[in-house]
Amino acid sequence: MPELYRLILTVPIILFSLVIHEFAHGMVSYKLGDPTPKLMGRLTLSPLAHLDPLGTIMIIITNLRGFGFGWAKPVPVDSRYYRNPAKGFVLVALAGPAANLVLACLFGLPLRLLNLGFWPLAFDSALGFLLFQFFYAGMLLNLSLAFFNLLPIPPLDGSRLVRYFLRGQAFHFYTQLERHGFIILFALLFIFNRPFNRFFSILMNFGSFLITGFWI
Repeated sequence: MPELYRLILTVPIILFSLVIHEFAHGMVSYKLGDPTPKLMGRLTLSPLAHLDPLGTIMIIITNLRGFGFGWAKPVPVDSRYYRNPAKGFVLVALAGPAANLVLACLFGLPLRLLNLGFWPLAFDSALGFLLFQFFYAGMLLNLSLAFFNLLPIPPLDGSRLVRYFLRGQAFHFYTQLERHGFIILFALLFIFNRPFNRFFSILMNFGSFLITGFWI
């Protein structure tokens, strides 16, 4: 039953983390002058406004395999409202992963304090072990969401940063990849999953060490 136990533990974290990710996109765009997220009802923390059924199922399934890969409904934005549309679009794109990194640090803070010798007895019980698993899962899940969305594969958030620095034919070619983005992601996750998981494990280990002080 470890899979069921892990699922019950992480589903609330999954919902919360996906909502915060999309809310961050919308809030930054709104602060840059774009009323679209507010008009479309996306400046809310209600899961019903943000969750994509397929993306949520995907993150639950992959989370049971060790990492959390998935997506929510993209927040509609209109970069024409920004003073600098190209730069504003990048800031909006990076807001989601940045929010997940902040959440990863918040979930990992008790683990960092535990590693430094604070509250050792607080985790020396069944409830303490459950709390440890909760914070640990929250940190890993948000690291997964942040690193996954920063991959330079259209239409993930990281691709917006890459497009910002491309010009000419390179920009045109990279833009054309968007129509094949989900095929590339599918290949990485299910066909080339072993090398991809090794690469991702390195990122996760490094992120975990920076936050908590110990390797996963």
